[in-house]
Amino acid sequence: MTKRTLLYLFSTAIIMFSCKSDPLSDMKKTELMSHGFPIAMYVPEGAVIQKTDLGVMQDLTIKAEKNYYVQIFSSDLLTLDKKVVMNEKLVEAKSHRYFSKIISEEDDGFIFEKNVDGILNYDFRYVKIQGDKEFVFQTGLVGNYSEDDVKAMYVSVK
Repeated sequence: MTKRTLLYLFSTAIIMFSCKSDPLSDMKKTELMSHGFPIAMYVPEGAVIQKTDLGVMQDLTIKAEKNYYVQIFSSDLLTLDKKVVMNEKLVEAKSHRYFSKIISEEDDGFIFEKNVDGILNYDFRYVKIQGDKEFVFQTGLVGNYSEDDVKAMYVSVK
């Protein structure tokens, strides 16, 4: 092979591996007010959105193919201090039997790893406070999700 061919192949490989696809590219911004949730987020095309009234809280699930399942719990605020709410969610996650480690953490949320008998599964919590309501986003209660799946869900709710 010539130097030029090698340089071309090397450059192409670098470009291909350095470009990450945008997790929101297959999603559209969706207002959830028609479901009683005054928030918006990015949702995959064709996602099924269902609301359940649990009495003291509302539950909204957004499920689509390709390992996308977000659950949102809405309840009355107990405190206006988001740091207190985030700390509660972090303590809850860390006290879970299968909690392994925190993958990433921000002011409004975090991604964490669970290890169930050697099988890794990922989850997240993201909190929005709006008016007198608290909205807690997480992965759906059923399913196994890769780190990339959860990162895409996390980005979609921000």
